[in-house]
This record gives sequence, structure tokens and C-alpha cells, in this order.
Amino acid sequence: MNLPGSRTMWEEGREPGREVAALGVALALTAAAIDLLLTDQVGLLFDLGFVALCVGLALAVRPSDFFTVGVLPPLLMLSTFLLLAMSRAEAIARSGDGVVQAVVSGLSHHAIALALGYGLALGVLFIRQRVAAERLTRTAQDPRLPV
Repeated sequence: MNLPGSRTMWEEGREPGREVAALGVALALTAAAIDLLLTDQVGLLFDLGFVALCVGLALAVRPSDFFTVGVLPPLLMLSTFLLLAMSRAEAIARSGDGVVQAVVSGLSHHAIALALGYGLALGVLFIRQRVAAERLTRTAQDPRLPV
């Protein structure tokens, strides 16, 4: 049971957007590296990690930096695949593909994970915004409740 003054998981995120974005880059590259070590291809492990990462970042960011996380998932996947295309294109595309073609191939092969991660991140941010607005409304009605 949630006490009137206690915080829910939707209200816990307090990390600055810059730090959350840097963490996102580091963890996305880590997920890709682990997947490459295990399978020589970026595949399902990366996709699952990416979706979980998007949700985790949306829960960790402070409310004033929602925009940063709101635009982060596509940029995160694009930058990860750009780095992979420049260093190991065969991990996300055919071995003869150039950098641009490898990035496009990687994004198209992982479009479901991108859409799912992006959608869930936006959903989490929406819920967090609604919960914060509801708390402000309750606080305005009963000033004894903590903000």
C-alpha cells in the first residue's frame, strides 16, 4: 500500500539528463560488445538489452530532463550502429557493405527493438509526468503532504 506522502517508482528518477545519456551510450556499447563476444553478430541479446536500457533510462532521469531521454533511443541506436559500421560492419550487415549501408541495414534489422524501446521509454515518461502532476494537485489540495 502506498502511503499518501511516500514516493512511487515513477517519482524516484533524479539523475541529470547528461549523465543518463552518457550512461545510455556506455551501456548500449557494452550490450553490443557482449553480444559480439558471444555470437559475432549484434542480435537478440543486444535487442533485449536495448529495450531494458530505454526503460531504465526513462525511470532514472529527473523530470526537468525528460526531453533528453525522450529523444535518446533513436540517437543511441544510430550512434551504436555507426561506431559498429566503422569498426566491424559485418556485425550488423554484410561484410562488403559500406558504412552508410551497414548503418541502414543494422537499423532495419533492429527496428522492432528500436520501436519497442522508444515506445516504452515514451510511455514511462508519460506516466511519470502524469504521476507528478497528480502529486502536485494533491499537494495543492492538502498542503501537509510532502511534494
